[in-house]
Amino acid sequence: MATFISVPLKKSSEVDVVKPLSKFVSATYPAGDEQAEYLRAVEELGRLRKSAVGRPLDKHDGALEGLLRYYDQLCAIEPKFPFSENQLCLTFTWKDAFDKGSLFGGSVKLALASLGYEKTCVLFNVGALASQIASEQNLDSDEGLKSAAKFYQLASGAFGHIKDTVLSALNREPTMDISPDTVGTLSQIMLAQAQEVFFIKATSDKMKDAVIAKLANQAADFYGDAFKQCQYKENLPKYFYFQEVLPVLAAKHCIMQASAEYHQAAVAKQHKKFGEEISRLQHAAELVKTVASRYDEYINVKDLSDKISRALTAAKKDNDFIYHDRVPEVKDLDQIGKASLVKPTVIQVPMSQKFTDLFEKMVPMAVQQALSAYNQRKADIVNRLIGTMREATNLCNGVLASLNLPAALEDLSGDSVPQSILEKSRAVVQQGGLQSIEQLIKELPELLQRNREILDESLKMLDDEESTDSELRAKFSQRWSRTPSGDLYKPLRAEGTNYRNVLDKAVQADQVVRERYNAHCDMIALLCKPEVELSAAIPSANPAKTLQGSEVVNVLRGQLAQLDQVKKEREQLESDIKSMQLDMSSKFLTALAQDGAIDEEALSVTELDSIYGGYTQKVQQSLRTQEEVLGNVQTSHQEFSRLKESNAEASSREEVLKKLASAHDSYVEISNNLREGTKFYNDLTEILLKFQNKCSDIVFARKTERDELLKELQQSIAREPSAPSFTVPSYQANTGGVAPSGPTPAPRTVPQPQQQPAKPPPPARPPPPNFSQQAASTPVSAPPPASAPPPSMAPPHVGPTPGPPTQAQGPPYPTYQGYPGYFQMPVAYNPYSYGQYAMPYVPYQAPGQPPYSGAAPPQQPPYPYGHPQQPQQPYYPQQ
Repeated sequence: MATFISVPLKKSSEVDVVKPLSKFVSATYPAGDEQAEYLRAVEELGRLRKSAVGRPLDKHDGALEGLLRYYDQLCAIEPKFPFSENQLCLTFTWKDAFDKGSLFGGSVKLALASLGYEKTCVLFNVGALASQIASEQNLDSDEGLKSAAKFYQLASGAFGHIKDTVLSALNREPTMDISPDTVGTLSQIMLAQAQEVFFIKATSDKMKDAVIAKLANQAADFYGDAFKQCQYKENLPKYFYFQEVLPVLAAKHCIMQASAEYHQAAVAKQHKKFGEEISRLQHAAELVKTVASRYDEYINVKDLSDKISRALTAAKKDNDFIYHDRVPEVKDLDQIGKASLVKPTVIQVPMSQKFTDLFEKMVPMAVQQALSAYNQRKADIVNRLIGTMREATNLCNGVLASLNLPAALEDLSGDSVPQSILEKSRAVVQQGGLQSIEQLIKELPELLQRNREILDESLKMLDDEESTDSELRAKFSQRWSRTPSGDLYKPLRAEGTNYRNVLDKAVQADQVVRERYNAHCDMIALLCKPEVELSAAIPSANPAKTLQGSEVVNVLRGQLAQLDQVKKEREQLESDIKSMQLDMSSKFLTALAQDGAIDEEALSVTELDSIYGGYTQKVQQSLRTQEEVLGNVQTSHQEFSRLKESNAEASSREEVLKKLASAHDSYVEISNNLREGTKFYNDLTEILLKFQNKCSDIVFARKTERDELLKELQQSIAREPSAPSFTVPSYQANTGGVAPSGPTPAPRTVPQPQQQPAKPPPPARPPPPNFSQQAASTPVSAPPPASAPPPSMAPPHVGPTPGPPTQAQGPPYPTYQGYPGYFQMPVAYNPYSYGQYAMPYVPYQAPGQPPYSGAAPPQQPPYPYGHPQQPQQPYYPQQ
């Protein structure tokens, strides 16, 4: 009697998960032990998928364990990788579990770039394999019953979880097998079968009849609900619906109800309610009879039927001879109670007891995004503080150069090169002089052009794929159901536009640096010359040795020393700001675990304020100190200028010294700018290469998806009728004007004889038997004269004389005259004859019409002897 329903597995196409995940890991994490560990984990994930869905699965716990581990791993990596169509694109293709290549069951397969779709299909296989394992259990043992109940409840929970999550996981219409209606019905079926297993367990343990009746009645209720869902909602594919599920559910519903009535009848007997006992047994017998008559090919109920019949016979006998209790109607009986001992297993990760996260050390994507935003905020603060200090230093250098300090204090003799100018000259020479700057300036356009080419090639791939998608969408219209490439590429195009703007700004910055270099090129070249040439290029002036010991000179030197101290403090402060590090991963992970989300802005701002708040105050204090000292320097320099003897030569000399000092500062700044520009272009090249890989990956994934969709469309178009049905006009129905009574036989094609080897001639035909006239005339009367047909065979003729037959007649039957017991037989129409035999005319008489009257046509020989002038043709062809 125990026939259980199992669900077929979904089949998946092969998917290369290793390559895209490895590329993401290599692009996201720096080379080292951490990256190598993640790459090994990716390889293990690929092997885990092949083991779980890439091969046929046996019906045992080991195969189910592999599926559970893979499902747990999918749930674990989902928050750690950016799975989406425009980032990390992995297209998973699964076939409909109930589709057998026919038109039933919806789409044959569905391909989606969604990890949620992969999880849903794997969980479906978990439920399907659990149902198959449960159906293979030995229900004669307690261990088998416990395992079957556990697996059926697991299957029910898996299908129920899909019902609640499939629409949000896919964001589109799923295939029929994983639609909410289908998996909801499957969940109900599995729950009913789990309840039936508990009924079998209670029956084998010989529990109280009242308890068994409640268990059976609850199982019947579950089966009835599942039957209604199948019958009225039409939510199961037709193949599975008509041939497997519906009759079994109907039979199980009746069987469980009959079992409940049988055991409740035993309870009634215990309470001396013999009439109720008979009524329930009669109802149970009717239910079992229904199953036997309608669903006997699915479930055998002979044992249950015999058991109920024996109990009913005994009950009737006792009641007729002893108790004489009134037998109530079934509708007047009390309802049997229900007891549910099953519930769907709640799907909680991890489902496998042996699960170990392969990417345990990798932080979730939410944390990675929060860390990225935090690092950006930190970089903005660091760049702002360092940029402020550098601007202040450049301002200080510019002011001092405009005042010709400290060269003016060192050039009191008026004929030698100041020491500060010599130091600046040596510094420029050590850094490479003009050649290093010119080399850096020459490299910038090449780096710029390389970055432009990478960006243009990346965007061209998107343009080409989007153009192809638009053409196919215009061609197939509504059939082209995938996401438009234009919508999908919006984030990538925005990113590409940002990179192009960055390149445009970099070009403008390069132009500013080049103009500044052109302005100071001559003075920088002068600084690169030897001291003798440098001294000759600087004009001489009257000596000012009288100012060497003045108080103004000493004050200026003290103030310049203060400015040098401020610059040194800034250098140390810049180093400290750059070296500050804080790991925010733990804070973000804690926030994610507690709240389920990360308020990155609040956490980052709080931490950054606590770290860089003190540095911001130090930078502001340095700026105030510099401003105060520079003011004092300018005041002291004014007094120094009044005391210093002034003439045209001195002014010219001072102007050259100012330009040399300014040229040194410009050289340092231009060199730094060019090196930063070179580093910027090289870093941008790596970023653009990653962007190019991202575009290449998504275009490849879209191409794969496009090919799959085209293949499906071609198959669906091929299955469609080539032309709509049409009705033949009435005037074409019968060209003869009279509707024929039946189909006209097709003309027979006579095959041409093939050349075959000669065969020996057949034996001679024996002569016909020779009977005496007396014996021949005894059983058969003499034939009538040839002028009229035999009275017993010729039908009377009514109406005009019929014409000759329009079609050739078949060969005559053999006639052996005088053969006793021989009776003439009419030959009906034979469409396969070609007139090779002389066949007498047989008048036609249609069914339901009066016979024709009149004589046969003239010169018609009497039937069946043929024409008297023609010799009788033999029956067999002669060699």
